[in-house]
Amino acid sequence: QVRLVESGGGLVQPGGSLRLSCAPNKNIFEFSVTAWYRQAPGTQREFVASIANSDRITYADSVKGRFSISKDTVTNVLDLQMNNLEPEDSAVYYCNVVKLGRSFWGQGTQVTVSS
Repeated sequence: QVRLVESGGGLVQPGGSLRLSCAPNKNIFEFSVTAWYRQAPGTQREFVASIANSDRITYADSVKGRFSISKDTVTNVLDLQMNNLEPEDSAVYYCNVVKLGRSFWGQGTQVTVSS
């Protein structure tokens, strides 16, 4: 069983930055994909960014140039650096990994962008 623990959410003003982290209980090399999704109230969960095990990185158009996804194979942590945050970025952010065709989710961390 894969367990994921997210941290780093909070309240930030527009234009500010936050860094989210995801710590899995399995070696990050075991995952074919590591990713971040988000879900705002009343909306469907949406893709934010991902890293495939080939190190190919993909971003949603809405976050390109502002967000940066990375994985540290030494500390075994997946990070999402979020800069120039906008109110529309407010959501619960979820860490997601895929192992042997199965998808696993963290419990989510709240990000609120407001003045």
